[in-house]
Amino acid sequence: SSGINAEWPLRPGLPSIVDEVLKSVVAKYDASELITQRDAVSNSVADDLTRRAETFGIFLDDISITHLSFGAEFARAVESKQVAQQEAERSRYYVEKAEFEKAATIMSAEGDAEAAKMLSKAFDKVGDSLIELRKMEAAEEIAANLAGSRNVVYLPKDKGMLLNLPA
Repeated sequence: SSGINAEWPLRPGLPSIVDEVLKSVVAKYDASELITQRDAVSNSVADDLTRRAETFGIFLDDISITHLSFGAEFARAVESKQVAQQEAERSRYYVEKAEFEKAATIMSAEGDAEAAKMLSKAFDKVGDSLIELRKMEAAEEIAANLAGSRNVVYLPKDKGMLLNLPA
């Protein structure tokens, strides 16, 4: 039996076997895997090519993929896929953010409802005295603000001092 050496020309079927095996192996991986799993792709090509060549009586000692390049259309497809994945991630982030904000709004509304119930119970217990207290506190704050202003003049309520008009 004679072996293949560098001087001996390739058998006519070998290039078609190589193309067939390469297409078969490459079809098993997506674009990013071809780049990131280069060793696995290379091993798969070597195994399949060795097995296929043996059926033709060709025995391969070593197979190396030394240059792996992609066409412009393939590169655009990979880039488009990456952009689509990034947009999907961004959309997923916005959905999660909206769900979080919805939950926060619901919690806030439930808290406000509980506070309103507590205030209602307090008003039932003490009557209108709490409201009257809040009115006095507000009036006190307004009077303090007005007292600090230079443009305020105090007039007695029961005296018609302004142009001698009846009160």
